[in-house]
Amino acid sequence: MTDTVENKQTAPEPIIGPSPEGTELWEREPYDAEDYGEVADYRTDFDHAWPGYNPNAPEVWKELRESGCPVAHTDRYGGMWAPITHDTVHEVAYDTDNFTSRSVVVSTLRPGELSLPAPIGVAPPISSDPPFHGVARRLLLPPFAPKKIAPWEPEVHALCQRLLDQMGDIEPGETVVDAALQYAQHIPVNIIGRMLGFPEEDEDLFREFVHNTLERINQDPRERQVDDEKRLDLYIERQVQDHIENPRDDLTSYLLEAEIDGNKLQPEHVTGSIILLLIAGIDTTWSAIGSSLWHLAQNPDDLDRLVNEPELMDFAIEEFLRAYAPVTMARLVAKDNDFHGCPMKKDDWVLLPFPAANRDPKQFEDSDKFVIDREENRHAAFGLGIHRCLGSNLARLELRVAVQEFIARFPKFELAGDTRWSVGQIRGPRELPVRILETA
Repeated sequence: MTDTVENKQTAPEPIIGPSPEGTELWEREPYDAEDYGEVADYRTDFDHAWPGYNPNAPEVWKELRESGCPVAHTDRYGGMWAPITHDTVHEVAYDTDNFTSRSVVVSTLRPGELSLPAPIGVAPPISSDPPFHGVARRLLLPPFAPKKIAPWEPEVHALCQRLLDQMGDIEPGETVVDAALQYAQHIPVNIIGRMLGFPEEDEDLFREFVHNTLERINQDPRERQVDDEKRLDLYIERQVQDHIENPRDDLTSYLLEAEIDGNKLQPEHVTGSIILLLIAGIDTTWSAIGSSLWHLAQNPDDLDRLVNEPELMDFAIEEFLRAYAPVTMARLVAKDNDFHGCPMKKDDWVLLPFPAANRDPKQFEDSDKFVIDREENRHAAFGLGIHRCLGSNLARLELRVAVQEFIARFPKFELAGDTRWSVGQIRGPRELPVRILETA
């Protein structure tokens, strides 16, 4: 079951001249969305940011696989490829020689090479390649280890209960709540903000930044930098400076005190790492929570089993992650190469749709079916290769607790209107109206 999205793709102004701070644009024709109409054939005109894609993505992947197309293509965005099968996604993810992670979010043009050295922390691990990647990743692993994340579970429970309380008086059969806007979107924003030691009242800034970074891909990047990134940079710089002057026991102070090869990170490098945590840890998790509740709202048998058989919860969480994995990453082609007969050119975009890999019938039995007690589930929801999500322990915790608390409060609910889906590389419901049928 899918829902349509009633909005149109808009075109950016033509992009000419140098990019911000004197960097040079890559020598390609600027992408103009007005040159492209509605997607007619995803094999030759694949567009993950077309409004009709995310609501119908599983059907798109299935049609591509059944048509014998393991790698789709489009001229949009200056040229982009999209492997669809588990094997092709796996191959790109592990091939750091032919595919670089210097840019992981597809945009309307490729950024120029920054005229910066490569000191510690300039490029966070998600957008860096070996050998620097390993150094940067090791820096961020300790705060997200299981023993560091486990103490946050009571905090996540309390937050979810507070959000449910804020929904007010519920009249079963009548009351409609938005499980995305009123619930899912607040959970990861609140927790990562508190882990960083930032004021809770600033959550809206983080949500807006993530939305603009991941969904407004057809806006002139120079405008995005002025409107969004600069504002967030200034905010985080102030928070970092405050932590320098007033150290405390949180993630920001950890980054300021961390050392690699005897050297501390500079404040601007800490800022870059924090931006990574905001991009990678907010929209992804709230989308997973929203998609899980979207599924339960339409599948009362699964909802009933999860309510009455709590021992299924861990299996269900992994199946939610497999069937509704939210994250598609991107790579840039590092050098001309032939990939399964596809003539990839240097600087072409390559999508890594991990959600499509999770629906490959060669990898999973009944791949398009949600199996609540699926036991063998080696999904790719958290990525593949060296860039596998370092925050997976936190994401699993937030998803599990969010589902537990919602169904404990509302053991029966159903869809109450159209679901509005995200646009772009993170797939999940932005608006999810559900009617509460029963309260605990």
